Amino acid sequence: MLAATITGVDAADPLSGLRVGEHPDPVAPESWTVVRVRAASLNHHDIWSLRGVGTPRGATFPRVLGCDASGVDAEGREVIIHALINDPDWGGEEILDPGVTILSDLVDGTFAERVAVPRRNLVTKPESLSFEEAACLPTAWVTAYRMLFVLAGATAGSTVLVQGSGGGVATAAIMLGRAAGVRVWVTGRSAEKRARAVELGADQAFEPGVRLPERVDAVLETVGAATWAHSLKAVRPGGAIVVAGMTSGSNPPLDLERVYMAKLRIIGTTMGTRDDLEQLVKFLADNDIHPPVHSVLPLADARTAFESMLAGELFGKVVLQP
Repeated sequence: MLAATITGVDAADPLSGLRVGEHPDPVAPESWTVVRVRAASLNHHDIWSLRGVGTPRGATFPRVLGCDASGVDAEGREVIIHALINDPDWGGEEILDPGVTILSDLVDGTFAERVAVPRRNLVTKPESLSFEEAACLPTAWVTAYRMLFVLAGATAGSTVLVQGSGGGVATAAIMLGRAAGVRVWVTGRSAEKRARAVELGADQAFEPGVRLPERVDAVLETVGAATWAHSLKAVRPGGAIVVAGMTSGSNPPLDLERVYMAKLRIIGTTMGTRDDLEQLVKFLADNDIHPPVHSVLPLADARTAFESMLAGELFGKVVLQP
């Protein structure tokens, strides 16, 4: 079958380890099944994998990249794939499993014509979403849902700042927040991206680092070093900074005095649970929300898709079609 695989890692030249070509068909072990992929979306996790960042011990080459997808299961059901792979004996929340991994970390991922996944990882795709839209949900959108509602506790009338206006998590948070009556503010480097964010439903959009009209109830932080100081200053006393990424780099200076004097809560998360994904799918269907798709490319053009993500000029998700 056709697949986009990782054959090696290079921090300086990540695409040197990307190969698009034939790969063996998946074989489903007990309690797993094979899904025919109809659409799969890119995430920064795919770039980190090619750079060799955060790869679990025991990862082998080649393996298929990609953790997000929608498709058709062996029974003909249209499904969305939950991307986290757990120890089958783990009984708590998936994201707290010490052995949890993401599709493509240790097993073949979704940038292929077919993928093997645990049966429990399948969530029914609603008719209201296209395969391309549904493929955007399992990482960026479920992360935004968990950050906004489960961890930040945003409700109608609260104000949330989203750092970075064009990424998948940011666009999801804007649209989810607006539907729930949350006042969403965003920052963005370009005037075009700030304008697009307002079109999507952001209440206001600001240049990075500017003084805000007032402090916010929570900050959703996926940018990292470039915006961290601003996030600390932007949140009200007793507020929360929910962290789920570091696209501009890690290890920013941490103003500990501000943290304890303002009684701030700093909460980290990675993606979300299968239950979060089910709740997100229901929320989208109930509110007629459709994830924005930046572009749709054939799987054979996966390199072009990765190049567009590395260029950083996206608004919404890049989707591959086998």
